[in-house]
Amino acid sequence: MRFALREMRGGFSGFFIFLACIALGVAAIGGVNSVARAISAGVASQGQELLGGDIRFELNQRRADAAEHAWLAGLGQLAESANMRSMARLTDGSDQALVEVKAVDEAYPLYGALVTDPALSHDALYGLADGAYGAAAPSLLFDRLGLSIGDRLMLGGQTFELRAKLVTEPDAISDGFGFAPRLMVSLEGLGAAGLVQPGSLVEHAYKLRLDGDPGNAELRALREEASERFPEAGWSVRTRLNAAPSLSANVERFSQFLTLVGLTALVVGGVGVANAVRAYLDGKRAVIATFKSLGASGGFVFSVYLMQVLIIALMGIGAGLVLAALMPFAAGAALASVLPVPSEGGIYPSALGLAALFGVLTTLAFALLPLGRARDVPATALFREMGIDAKGWPRLFYVVLAVAIAAILALLAILYSEERRIAAIFVAAAIAAFLVLRGVGWAVQAVARRAPRVRSTALRLAVGNIHRPGALTPSVVLALGLGLTLIATLTLIDGNLRRQIAGNLPEVAPNFFFVDIQADQVEDFASLVEAQASDGKLIRVPMLRGRIIALNDVSVRDIEVPPEGGWVLRGDRGITYSDNKPENATLTQGEWWPAGYEGEPLVSFTADEGVALGLKLGDTLTVNVLGRNVTARIASFRQVEWETLAMNFVMVFSPNTFTGAPHAWLATLTDAGATSADESRLLNAVTRSFPTITTVRVKDALDVVNQLVGQLATAIRAAAAVALIASVLVLSGALAAGNRARVHDAVVLKTLGATRRTLIAAFALEYLLIGLATALFALAAGGVAAWYVVTRIMTLPWSFLPEVALSTVVIALVLTVGFGLAGTWRVLGHKAAPVLRNL
Repeated sequence: MRFALREMRGGFSGFFIFLACIALGVAAIGGVNSVARAISAGVASQGQELLGGDIRFELNQRRADAAEHAWLAGLGQLAESANMRSMARLTDGSDQALVEVKAVDEAYPLYGALVTDPALSHDALYGLADGAYGAAAPSLLFDRLGLSIGDRLMLGGQTFELRAKLVTEPDAISDGFGFAPRLMVSLEGLGAAGLVQPGSLVEHAYKLRLDGDPGNAELRALREEASERFPEAGWSVRTRLNAAPSLSANVERFSQFLTLVGLTALVVGGVGVANAVRAYLDGKRAVIATFKSLGASGGFVFSVYLMQVLIIALMGIGAGLVLAALMPFAAGAALASVLPVPSEGGIYPSALGLAALFGVLTTLAFALLPLGRARDVPATALFREMGIDAKGWPRLFYVVLAVAIAAILALLAILYSEERRIAAIFVAAAIAAFLVLRGVGWAVQAVARRAPRVRSTALRLAVGNIHRPGALTPSVVLALGLGLTLIATLTLIDGNLRRQIAGNLPEVAPNFFFVDIQADQVEDFASLVEAQASDGKLIRVPMLRGRIIALNDVSVRDIEVPPEGGWVLRGDRGITYSDNKPENATLTQGEWWPAGYEGEPLVSFTADEGVALGLKLGDTLTVNVLGRNVTARIASFRQVEWETLAMNFVMVFSPNTFTGAPHAWLATLTDAGATSADESRLLNAVTRSFPTITTVRVKDALDVVNQLVGQLATAIRAAAAVALIASVLVLSGALAAGNRARVHDAVVLKTLGATRRTLIAAFALEYLLIGLATALFALAAGGVAAWYVVTRIMTLPWSFLPEVALSTVVIALVLTVGFGLAGTWRVLGHKAAPVLRNL
């Protein structure tokens, strides 16, 4: 340690790239995990406010019956609300908009505060006055319909007066994502609107503020008691411990992705570590030779410089941890307008500890090989300015140790991820890309070595520099290739997804979805639509909502389900019944029941989801519909193309399954030749004639989705840019590490008559060829990875995007040629005499 510290008195020259690479990777990993934990802590600390109570019971398409309501009311203070989508229209019928209606009672909110402008009491805000109930809405709805406070609109068959703007809705996040602006009304107002009919898609929520201060165990016990008392209630129960499960899951998934991206940046930075260590040892040739000449063992030399590397690594890790610790505080302000949950600023030791561990392991994995090589180089070779960059591998012990540390690093990345399968694929892909890029670097050198001799002096020098001993080619290709491949992959996925949403989907998707069509409205509604859109195709089906509660008589809570099939069991699903097989589906197994079938209830299940759940023909599933458990046997599996946005259901039952059950109808209209004016005219006509029917224009929904995808893609690309920044750092470090050899070459060539112009051209061509080779690989690898994700995981059409290819090539050339020439300019200005004296 004493010798290591003395050696470091000369400063950290050559290690600034080392420090930056380690600090960047550690900051990315520690910061992302700290922010994720801050958000989770925010959800946990404000669970009551976000949920709207200590515990929440949700029922679809029905209110709690007398027994259920009495039991709930006996537990504490009870607040009831109802959520549904509907159409709000101007009183003169000239315009309309889709809204997310939320009806509340006088007890709302049990926790938190509803903030409106102006602030009004419950009665003043929602009460009946001059024939109109009150309502509150966000500025978005006011702007969309051109309204002001005091103006009126129609909801169903009732007039509502907009009395305030909605500023803060404390439990909005627990109601899930909405495609339309909120419209807050009272339960009495919703009842007067006539929107809630048998089979209407309405969700009733019962929130409780329990007496005393129940702990987590009491909440879990209450949840179990509810299931035992009312086994067929079919309600979904959430406690304050899981106030926003969708947000928590999405934050966790996104943080895992960003952690893997940060790990990629750290691994890319590891290449910079190796380059920096090799360059540092190269500069210490005389010192190492002196040590060995005075009798120091190879182990002593290895230990001295390993301590120095670890000390510098700890400095980089410390800088990264400081940045990571500050991120939750910065994120609190930055995410305030995006997430409806405040993050809990603070220090999160587990997140910082994991990042520090990754930093140490990365340093050791990449530093051991150059340190091990320096251990065994003879002093005579070092005095002759040879040895550190000599060919060959260090002792087997160091190779095995480096590989073992890298394996531990990969294993930790997988074990600390919730989606271990995805993490394993990511790690395997990173390792494969690392090895392939090494191979690409060697292949470029092999091609340059076998290239025919050219007349151009500059080009001949450039080709020679690519394959000479100690060339920069492997380091540059590896450093820049990983970052470019990641950026190309994400950009191609984003481009194909946007093209599908903005271009292909509107061409095959229906123009409209019509929801909550009552049985006595179906024929009149169909006549109106056919008169307004005579060339369109109207499809109508009965629709109910049901929750799968058991598979083969085993509760779904006791079944371990893979992520790809888990969404089917979460929450309620739309279900239907039919005598005939849907025309847009293809049977893969089994047979469809005959018309007029009257046997045991049967169901047709989607094939992909059936495989994910491990189902087979003859299995049974139990669904809860309107508080009644129904068990049906699987008669067939069918292939469904979800990406067309056509009317599709996971489950289609035989008609006898729901005989006598109240339900509404769902319809779609597809009219490829309809203009925007035609769609507006139809929308207005349906809203005027059938105010209780909810009309969803698919293009409007796709616009919202496209905007969300754009925001997500921007965030992902910004995160992936961390890896590209690491690549740039490593690239500049690799170029700096090769400066000594380039000074030697430049001086010798200038002595032999080469001009500055010739040398600049030679170096520029060298960087140009290396950058072009790296860009072509990044395009090929990124294209294959994006193709797999788009076609195999998203099951969407794929197309190569030329603009991505061009941008990738330009980025690669600008970085390699720009950084290369920036470093070369200093080399060309080096005086010849000091170099020639040491030859």
